[in-house]
Amino acid sequence: MSEQAANTVEAGTASTATAQPSANKQHLILTGDRPTGPLHLGHFVGSLRNRVTYQDLYKQYIMIADAQALTDNMDDPAKVHNNVIEVALDYLAVGIDPSKTTIFIQSQIPELTELTFYYMNLVTISRLERNPTIKQEIILRNFERDIPAGFFTYPVSQAADITAFKATLVPVGDDQIPMIEQTNEIVRRFNRLAKKDILVECEALVPEIGRLPGIDGKAKMSKSLGNAINLGASEAEIKLAVRNVYTDPLHLKVEDPGHLEGNVAFTYLDAFDTDKDSLQAMKEYYVRGGLGDSKVKSRLEGILQDMLRPIRERRQEYEKDRGHVLQLLKEGTFRAREIAAKTNDEVKAAIGLKHF
Repeated sequence: MSEQAANTVEAGTASTATAQPSANKQHLILTGDRPTGPLHLGHFVGSLRNRVTYQDLYKQYIMIADAQALTDNMDDPAKVHNNVIEVALDYLAVGIDPSKTTIFIQSQIPELTELTFYYMNLVTISRLERNPTIKQEIILRNFERDIPAGFFTYPVSQAADITAFKATLVPVGDDQIPMIEQTNEIVRRFNRLAKKDILVECEALVPEIGRLPGIDGKAKMSKSLGNAINLGASEAEIKLAVRNVYTDPLHLKVEDPGHLEGNVAFTYLDAFDTDKDSLQAMKEYYVRGGLGDSKVKSRLEGILQDMLRPIRERRQEYEKDRGHVLQLLKEGTFRAREIAAKTNDEVKAAIGLKHF
């Protein structure tokens, strides 16, 4: 991590980097997803397509966070188990290469759980309660005071995941920056305790295009809300989803002036349409009046069909041999565990728990 970044973090806030920081082979990225369902366009914009780029620039680890997913899915562990392979298929389909990126399963690395246990002693309950990300997630899930302890202590678990691999860059949305701040607090407190720098501070790597709204105009595209377009969606599913995309409720007639703000069709075009000049001309036409929503949606559907078709076809090919996909995950997990075990040994030695 750069000296400037280290100084920023020491001041008490997480340093952030742009979605495309300068290439630096010394940087190490840790990122991942909870396997609670198939991945969708929101994941593609927010993380997946960046990961394909990052794997040629940095050393990258991607975690399928099945243990973390159980913190609010313990009543249905089969859902988490079954989606591990589904998430891996999406990774491979978008172009994440296991020869360049280490993909691993969180639950198969017990050292991560052990590190979480040690770090628990460095964090107070009041500090966890003040974490803005956790506070918001608790509200979204209507936990009130019935908060699973595993969910409540997720920032500590995430700190274990990040520090186990000594990641210096962690791709997150801006709403997750408090999690990175808390990770760096744990790093600093542990290093002071150890009287040497064993753990490494990290920077939040915030994508240029953040959260993608759902097709219904809700603030977030989500599997649970049913407003997502999955990466493996069929042509018919894409067509139906685009037909239902939220546009401008005041644009009742073709000749009416249209509005771009809150118009999901144009938000998606901004994210996926590479012909920016033509898109700008369409926006101006829409705002003037005279352009129907059907024309806008037709353009959007064509772009999404062309973009998702090769992803869907690659996914179908990988799906023919799930055993091979599982073997790739096994190999990646083995490599990742070697790294995590080394960090865990260093941590235990520093606090006097290496007895033999």
